Amino acid sequence: MLKVSAPGFQVRNLGWQNSDGRNGDGQASVRALQITLLPATAAEQVTVAANRTGVRVIENATSVTVLSASDLGATAAFRTDDILRQVPGFSLFRRTTSRTANPTAQGVSLRGLGASGASRALVLSDGFPLNDPFGGWVYWDRVPRVSIGSIEVASGGASHLYGSDALGGVINIIRAPVDRNAISLEAAYGNEDSPDLSLAASRRFGPWAIGLTSELFRTDGYIAVPSDLRGTVDTPVNSQDASGDLTVQRKFGERGSVFVRGSLFGESRHNSTPLQTNSTTIRELDLGGNWDAHQVGAFQLHAYVTRQSLHQSFSAIASDRNSESLTRTQVVPAQQVGFSAQWQHSIGTRQHLVAGLEEAHVHGQTNEQGYFGGNPTSTSAGGGREVNWGAYFEDIIRVTADWLLTASGRVDHWQNFDAFAPPDPARPVGAAALPDRSETFFSPRLALLHKLTRNVSLTASGYRAFRAPTLNELYRGFRAGNVFTESNPNLHAERLTGAEGGAIVTGWNQRVMLRGNFFFNQITRPVANVTLTTTPSLITRQRQNLGSTRTQGLELEASGRISDSLSISGGYQYTDATVTSFTVDPALAGLNPSLVGLDIPQVPRHQFTLQANYSRPFILLGVQGRFGGNQFDDDQNTLLLRRYFVLDATASHHLRHGVDLFVAVENLTNRRYDVGRTQVLTVGPPILARAGLRLQFGSR
Repeated sequence: MLKVSAPGFQVRNLGWQNSDGRNGDGQASVRALQITLLPATAAEQVTVAANRTGVRVIENATSVTVLSASDLGATAAFRTDDILRQVPGFSLFRRTTSRTANPTAQGVSLRGLGASGASRALVLSDGFPLNDPFGGWVYWDRVPRVSIGSIEVASGGASHLYGSDALGGVINIIRAPVDRNAISLEAAYGNEDSPDLSLAASRRFGPWAIGLTSELFRTDGYIAVPSDLRGTVDTPVNSQDASGDLTVQRKFGERGSVFVRGSLFGESRHNSTPLQTNSTTIRELDLGGNWDAHQVGAFQLHAYVTRQSLHQSFSAIASDRNSESLTRTQVVPAQQVGFSAQWQHSIGTRQHLVAGLEEAHVHGQTNEQGYFGGNPTSTSAGGGREVNWGAYFEDIIRVTADWLLTASGRVDHWQNFDAFAPPDPARPVGAAALPDRSETFFSPRLALLHKLTRNVSLTASGYRAFRAPTLNELYRGFRAGNVFTESNPNLHAERLTGAEGGAIVTGWNQRVMLRGNFFFNQITRPVANVTLTTTPSLITRQRQNLGSTRTQGLELEASGRISDSLSISGGYQYTDATVTSFTVDPALAGLNPSLVGLDIPQVPRHQFTLQANYSRPFILLGVQGRFGGNQFDDDQNTLLLRRYFVLDATASHHLRHGVDLFVAVENLTNRRYDVGRTQVLTVGPPILARAGLRLQFGSR
């Protein structure tokens, strides 16, 4: 038995046996022993999300949270967005899970910048964007769960490296590599008739490797309207989805590799009434390669093509909720073509340079059929094309052993053209052509880390960021229940100015890490759903550029490995998010009350999370809890969503090598918390208990 230990890493106990065989020279042969040490805490984790290159968390001025493979395996949640709720400040448009939420409500927000259908953070899978090209929301189930090796969340403006979509940060989902012989399978069944199956398999053939992943999920869901408010029209919100991808990789020694990946994703949903449904199909082809030219630097190339289609139907619901009528159907085809090129190179031991180029072309439109009394009455269409290109540069300078300076910046240019909008009642029938529009923005960032002592580091950074409006916000209106939201082809890009400062503290031989940050972000021209009129049967809103909003607060994060068996982590975020100025459209004067001083919708002031994992040779226990404070469901702060606390738990038992049985329970206390109040109260999912089997063979 060999015991291996090193400061900052977990102790490993490895069995080792000398072979009795002989080689061709008659000498005793020895079996090679591979030793891998895992970091003791997140402080030693190397991340790429915040700087596009490997930087340890403990030496990163950006606030980064890392969910490792062990963290993913110890959580009861099995949808990616639910797993990410362990990160304080992470939220979707509403509190609902992707198991049951309409996909257009699955835009992600970080640090309380304001949730909407469009994300204010960029979501990547191995560097390829997952944000919907037309609407900016995220289909969280496109990456099969067991294929995920880790997830990195970098909070704060990241347009300096990632452009428009990274206004509030970046989430990087890192897949397990395919160049090894391994297979992982998870099969489970839960209440609400919820079976799921997730598979990842890979095989290496010399310099070639092939990987296959797939996931299937279905749930009957639950009725979201409380029993005392529901009518005969209220039916369960449910969903089913399937995903799969095939990757082929070719390595060239230790210096480079190329790969191609084809993926397919499909889902369908019932959104709480018989007539409100949607379905999506996404096809994507990814190409990539990297080459380390040593003296010249390392190069990386990515290219991708995505084609997709969203089908959705909307209805008007009677006030007694006992009948509904079809009002509109939509078919939204979209496609995206993009590429990126990156170079990085170290100069001596004190300086590391990163530079790159990116370009993306998006084409999408909405084709609509209007209905009245169950009969088609009108057709319309709206959409356009958008092209984005950006160039970035980053210089990471170790000024001295105790000072680390990072300077970066990016220039982005985006343009809308070939745009057309649905006809206005005052104009003749037919789509109306819209003028071309373009904007250019420079996103700088300057960050400084000072190692005050061996265990204490201070950080500070300032940055600017932006987000261009999506084609969905510009050209597609939608109706959710009795709330109609109009598009606005005159929207401008959001612009953010932010700063943060804090400290990183490690102790107990780096087994404990504490991180605290004060942050300040101001957005000018934020896109918001502004209420125009309210009647008992219909709320009408429009996407508008408000004057400005301010989000400031404090975030705390702690993680510690108390013993080889017990680890605890948690986080807290206080957010003060308010509207600081509001410019009223002259045409709507008298209709809009001032929003100045009101809270930004969907942003709670207090959030905290707690995770505890206990592992022994044959058992793993995990507990996760999260709290969300009061928040408002509307811009006028009249619809309050009350505070809530949810507790999850999981337990697994090791049967034999590579085989585990597990039980996972989400919402252990069956808390029915508020998720929406527009116009009727809706509540979150009840308890979901699952039991299943995990198989894992080979290296990972």
